[in-house]
Amino acid sequence: MTTDAPDAWALLGDPSRRSILEALSSRPRSVTDLAGLLPISRPAVSQHLKLLKDAGVVFDRPEGTRRIYAVDAEQLARYRTELDRFWGTTLTNFARHAQEPGSPPGTPASLLRRNRTEPTDEEIR
Repeated sequence: MTTDAPDAWALLGDPSRRSILEALSSRPRSVTDLAGLLPISRPAVSQHLKLLKDAGVVFDRPEGTRRIYAVDAEQLARYRTELDRFWGTTLTNFARHAQEPGSPPGTPASLLRRNRTEPTDEEIR
C-alpha cells in the first residue's frame, strides 16, 4: 500500500527537524528566528519547516510580512502515541525473551516492564 503521508520515523529522525521542533516547543517563531538559533541557513530551515508543515506537525500564521510557525501539539501527540506503542511492544517482547531459559542473568522482568504503558501483573493485583 502506497501513501503520500510522511513517515513519522524519518521525519523526526533528522536532527535539524528535531532542533526546530524543540525551539518551537518553547514558543512560536519565524524562519529568521529559527535560523538565528540553529547552525543551518534560512533556506534550509524553510525546507525543514515545509516538511514538518506537510506532515501536520507544525502550522503557520501570517504576522505582518512574516510567517510565524508553531507546533501542532495534537498531531505531535499522535506521533508520540505511535512511538509509545512501538516501545511498549518491543519491551514486552524483550521481557518475554529475557524470561526464557538460557536468557542472560541479571535482567529481571520488572526492570524491563517499567517503561510499558499498560500495568504489569503485579500492579493489577
